[in-house]
Amino acid sequence: YMVMAAQFESFSDPLVVMLALPFTLIGVVWAFKITGLTLSVTTFIGVIMLVGIVVNNGIVLVDYINLLRKRNHSLYEAVAEAGKSRLRPVLMTTLTTILAMLPMAMSKGMGREMFSPLGITVIGGLLVSTLITLIFVPVVYTLFHRKSKSPAL
Repeated sequence: YMVMAAQFESFSDPLVVMLALPFTLIGVVWAFKITGLTLSVTTFIGVIMLVGIVVNNGIVLVDYINLLRKRNHSLYEAVAEAGKSRLRPVLMTTLTTILAMLPMAMSKGMGREMFSPLGITVIGGLLVSTLITLIFVPVVYTLFHRKSKSPAL
């Protein structure tokens, strides 16, 4: 949190990024239900990988919104433009990671019990977290940064 706060020079922006993290577990649980997996050390390693990827995607989005705000775009223009501009990088990161994890998740040979849960965890989490990052993060950013319409007492 503090590293992101220093990077963004804000205490609210890292919170925006980190609020998306609990929702990524929906994808992990969904993948566990479909495949019949249970929690293990390997799945926890997958969750740690997933957290890093989700935070990276959130940082890419929030950083670009902040850049557009510094260029005098309104809040809503900056959020909309960042969503359009950063859609491709976020989707490319997600797609390449999912494609890299597919052989691991679908392996049939030795070590399957060890590495397959890692791939399944990351793939399931990424499928949901991408939508969360692209929808939830801009909405929460807007809620955190809009100005109040009434003066404070």
